[in-house]
Amino acid sequence: MMAATVPAPLPDDLGRPAGGWRLRMYQVIFESDTPAGRLFDKLIIAAILVSVAVVIADSVQSWHNRHRLGFEVMEWFFTALFTLEYVARLASVRRPLRYVRSFFGVVDLLAVLPTYLALFFPELHALIDVRILRLLRIFRIFKLTAYVAEYQVLIEALSASRRKILVFLSAVLMIVLVIGTIMYVVEGPGNGFTDIPTSIYWAISTVTTVGFGDITPKTDFGRFIASVMMLIGWGTLAVPTGIVTAEMTARRHGLFQATRRVCEQCGTSDHEPDASYCKHCGSPLTPAN
Repeated sequence: MMAATVPAPLPDDLGRPAGGWRLRMYQVIFESDTPAGRLFDKLIIAAILVSVAVVIADSVQSWHNRHRLGFEVMEWFFTALFTLEYVARLASVRRPLRYVRSFFGVVDLLAVLPTYLALFFPELHALIDVRILRLLRIFRIFKLTAYVAEYQVLIEALSASRRKILVFLSAVLMIVLVIGTIMYVVEGPGNGFTDIPTSIYWAISTVTTVGFGDITPKTDFGRFIASVMMLIGWGTLAVPTGIVTAEMTARRHGLFQATRRVCEQCGTSDHEPDASYCKHCGSPLTPAN
């Protein structure tokens, strides 16, 4: 089950229209606490999922040969739909350039741009450029992050944790540099550790518990170092998980404390979860899901 949606990016950053048709469009597109806004979000979510499924199905050569015309029709339908959505978002905010430069603005553009760019290339299957442009349509899946609340919490938690994670990665980088250099000295080119970069590659694959097995230590001391690296990797996996989880818990707690419930009459937002009437105009609020 998908949770209740939240606006993204924050409407206040884009400039809320003062009134008229732009305000009504803005409330439908960016404020999902109204019935029309919830319906709009659900329709867009369904369109995203179906369009991604079409891209995946079209990559199967036998299906592409058999249903090529159908895939093309559906692709242009979704391209037109997402183009209209993109234009509507630009038209309903007072700062359209800010939306264009935002994360979700770039994602929305990537959802439609490859189809239009493909028109400027010959329709020859030998051209890898055309296939790359078509594959870029899979970026539509990132549009889901604008409509599902849990994605918003995850993005905010990752952003708040970036400095701690950077410090952690710096520590891991120092470990793999030191251990990789030691393994180059201990094992040497004769056992596959031909240079320091190759030894660092082995250290990274070992500390991340991937262990491809293309390079393995042969000496007893080398195996001892490898065992230490494995234990270090097993223990360090929980560190970034704990950092992000702590931030997600804090964000989730804040999400329950205050919501972006919007009054359909005056547009005032940020009402308490248990509020029944608008704190500004006194109009009844739509019950939260």
